Amino acid sequence: MRCFAAALIILMTLLAALPAQENMGRGRISGQVVDESGAAVPAAKVVVQSLQGTARLEGTTDKKGHFAVAGMGSGPWRITVTKEGYVSAYTDRQVSQLKTNPPLALTMQKVAGAQGLRTEEESRSLLDQGNALLEEGKFDEALAAFEQFLAKYPEIYAARLNVATAYLKKGDLDRAESEFRGVLAKVVEVHGEAAKDKTTSLRALSGLGELALKRGDFTAAQKSFREALEISPEDAAAAYNVGEIFFSNQKVDEAIPFFELAGRIRKDWPKPYHRLGLVYLNKGDLDKALENLRKFVELDPQNPEAANVKAIIAAVEKMKK
Repeated sequence: MRCFAAALIILMTLLAALPAQENMGRGRISGQVVDESGAAVPAAKVVVQSLQGTARLEGTTDKKGHFAVAGMGSGPWRITVTKEGYVSAYTDRQVSQLKTNPPLALTMQKVAGAQGLRTEEESRSLLDQGNALLEEGKFDEALAAFEQFLAKYPEIYAARLNVATAYLKKGDLDRAESEFRGVLAKVVEVHGEAAKDKTTSLRALSGLGELALKRGDFTAAQKSFREALEISPEDAAAAYNVGEIFFSNQKVDEAIPFFELAGRIRKDWPKPYHRLGLVYLNKGDLDKALENLRKFVELDPQNPEAANVKAIIAAVEKMKK
């Protein structure tokens, strides 16, 4: 066991050694942008930014709200859409160069009222400022920025998720819960049911699940996560993110079924297999660790992490001899 623990430290060090890369390649994504009613949003700007390098690509939606962007390397990318008169929206996706990436669906919320936002740039500035402060751990300052935005644009209820997240990170769990539940109630008030605004509802329910884990209320956490997946049962990213929340809270056994679900929903998505390999490696189940790590490399051999994963596979195979 001592030998395994020492080897595990070496393997995890290999994982941490991955350098940032430009990450350009042959990957391509496509999708559609719509508003809350399901109507297409034409002429929206689409920005695709690598999350592990400096690569940045742009596109524009057509009259039916469709877009396509090519030139991406394998790995995680953030897709952001903006248009004046709408609140910007984004999603993070794993892009493959070797397989067809599933189409994306992004929903933008219209700015209500004749006054509306003075400019989309102004709205992003306040939210970006709050998010930057949040990342710096300046929770009170972040809250002030978010509340300033909401005082001007109270109809943009999804921004209260930023407030909830700030309270969650600050450790004020009661206020965080109140904000998350308030967002869910607003979604139902506006749309009639939570499933009609999947993105907002999913984030709110996942936040409630994470909050319950911080309280040590595992039953409540499971309930919130199950509700999140009921709203979006075919969302592999949602299942994966739930697994990540459990994993980051040292609930490794509970994380496994969600990573496995993500893999079943999107059988060609390498990321869940990567995480499962590491999970089983931590549990000491070397056979399952190898099975999943090999699957990751098989699905995306050009992934920037593939070299490190191959090194882990070789080390684990040597340990088994």
